[in-house]
Amino acid sequence: MIIRSMAPLRIGLGGGGTDVSPYSDMYGGCILNASINLFAYASIKPTDNGKIIFNSEDKKEKEIFDSTEKIDFNGKLDLFKGIYNRIVKDYTHKPLSFELTTFVDAPPGSGLGSSSTLVTAIVGAFKEWLSLPLGEYDIASLSYQIERIDLGYAGGKQDQYAATFGGINFMEFYSEDKVIVNPLRIKEEILKELAFNLVLYYTGTSRLSSKIIENQQKSIKNNLHKSVQAMHNVKEMAVLMKESLLRDQLDTLGLVLNKGWEFKKQMAPGITNPVIDNIYDEAISAGATGGKISGAGGGGYIFFYCPGNTRYNVIRSLQKLGGNVQPFQFTKRGLQSWTI
Repeated sequence: MIIRSMAPLRIGLGGGGTDVSPYSDMYGGCILNASINLFAYASIKPTDNGKIIFNSEDKKEKEIFDSTEKIDFNGKLDLFKGIYNRIVKDYTHKPLSFELTTFVDAPPGSGLGSSSTLVTAIVGAFKEWLSLPLGEYDIASLSYQIERIDLGYAGGKQDQYAATFGGINFMEFYSEDKVIVNPLRIKEEILKELAFNLVLYYTGTSRLSSKIIENQQKSIKNNLHKSVQAMHNVKEMAVLMKESLLRDQLDTLGLVLNKGWEFKKQMAPGITNPVIDNIYDEAISAGATGGKISGAGGGGYIFFYCPGNTRYNVIRSLQKLGGNVQPFQFTKRGLQSWTI
């Protein structure tokens, strides 16, 4: 028997960072994001040999342990250990024996929510294997708790919910971990046109998002007016972008993205740098009307809105800069799991 699961990565269209505490606790956050056809995969093969095997195929890391109720963290595949420890603590109350194998279509630090999506995929595989009583909100909340609380990794809440629910969603974040996911009903032709007009570009560099997020959190805790106001403005851009999509006003998206990017850069140090600024300027000069980093910033993926047929000229300009253009389509389905 093999249990498999897959969860989609996402691009953050607007409001990124307002899902991070303490801002979301104090002011409420709003995020507009969309899942895409890049995925995190998890496979569990139950065994009876008294061993636990963790195998990350994309990172080329592997660890083997004797079955135990708790595995200590050592900086290697700690996501796997954190999930296992929580599953045993909350549900099985006894050691398990199995081999867990994973793969992610995007590298860590890409800005597409890869780490959180992987956590969600692994939790989904355990749910399938052990028939855990978890609904969509439960899975997303548990994935968030494991990554942010148990493991102490800095970050927000949107990635776990985007991976679990899938589709294009307007998400609201409040204090005490209250989250509301609002799926948007958008015409199929509008989604196709949006995907056609968005160019997703990998800068060739990953980044440690936790450092940028920690700077952002410090700015909010210290009540730095510039950063707080920037986050208010970023949240407002997410609302404007949602309205543009629902009203089929796609060509306003580029302008909103451009304004949102200017505000996002004011949220914390490290969000942009000369390399990113150069990429952005090249895309705008080639015909894009706006764009933004997908994720906390500092590197990873950046996307641009290219109206009409300007995407071709934008792609040619970006390819000269040494990164890669990533083809993608939106996907409506979130976390999926099955047993073979």
